[in-house]
Amino acid sequence: MLDACPDIRQALRPGQPARQGLGRPALDWLARPDEALLDADQAWLGQSGHHLLTPDHPAYPASLRDLSAPPPWLYARGDLDLLGPPGLAIVGSRNPTPAGRGTAREFAAELAAAGLVIVSGLASGVDAAAHEGALDVQGMTIAVCGTGLDRIYPARNRELGLRIAEQGLLLSQFNLGTPARPGHFPQRNRVIAGLTLGTLVVEAARQSGSLITARLAAETGRDVFAIPGSVHNPLARGCHRLIRDGAKLVEQAADVIEEIAPRLIVPQPATKPPTDGPQEGAQELDEEYQMLLKAVGFEPTPVDQIVAESGLTAAAVSSMLLVLELEDHVSPAPGGGYMRTRPPQNVS
Repeated sequence: MLDACPDIRQALRPGQPARQGLGRPALDWLARPDEALLDADQAWLGQSGHHLLTPDHPAYPASLRDLSAPPPWLYARGDLDLLGPPGLAIVGSRNPTPAGRGTAREFAAELAAAGLVIVSGLASGVDAAAHEGALDVQGMTIAVCGTGLDRIYPARNRELGLRIAEQGLLLSQFNLGTPARPGHFPQRNRVIAGLTLGTLVVEAARQSGSLITARLAAETGRDVFAIPGSVHNPLARGCHRLIRDGAKLVEQAADVIEEIAPRLIVPQPATKPPTDGPQEGAQELDEEYQMLLKAVGFEPTPVDQIVAESGLTAAAVSSMLLVLELEDHVSPAPGGGYMRTRPPQNVS
């Protein structure tokens, strides 16, 4: 209907050509919409931090628009700025070993500290550990849900889901009131894969839903990473299968960052106008990166101070700091924050 008539108000009027081709159930529904459900949606959307994103919304992720059949809408609860920086999916078993849970949490913490948005599905096990790892370091995390956002599934992750709503972002393509159904989770996994640069699988059995996410990531040109395990661990077999099929074997978070680094570097113009007193390498950076770099000291500088002095959003700063670290302009400081790695060009 929207393809035929971009104005939804016009499209919904009886007799509009946009209705041609619709089946009788759809026409009957349009003739008698459920006002109670519409009122409930409006009430939910009226709350702070609650959003409905359609593909023409500026915050709708560009990476999802590129899919063959992008979700026609996304309900969102939390910080929409997290849809901008580069993301990495971390998925795996709902019943991991203690070592697997710890590995997921450690990888997520280190990758989130490097400025990546950690994306997962809020399921028990590896998903929950990945979200927790990102939150441990005040990093960015997105939970893509298989239910409506007026409920949190599974119930045991309710507290974690509320933390993510406050400090990160909850997303769902399912209408409010939608319960958990088995068929929803492959659709959710497609959004997880589509949102990110790559998918890291931590402990997965041979018939794991995590392998669906990995396959979807590969089909859309994203990277797939897998952590190997003991040959005696049934939960390592899915990862070993992925590695045999071409996934990249990783042993530390740095392996992931090294692999995706070329996709994070922002191309720079061949020439730059001269500036007064540039720092070494500063002429290679665009104006926003130079502004950010000026906010970072040669002593440890807290990230919140960098955000305040640069005037950029926290999400933008995290993403840009990752690029500057990869280009060796800054490095993580002991105890948190960042510091400059290149001295001024003119030092007396």
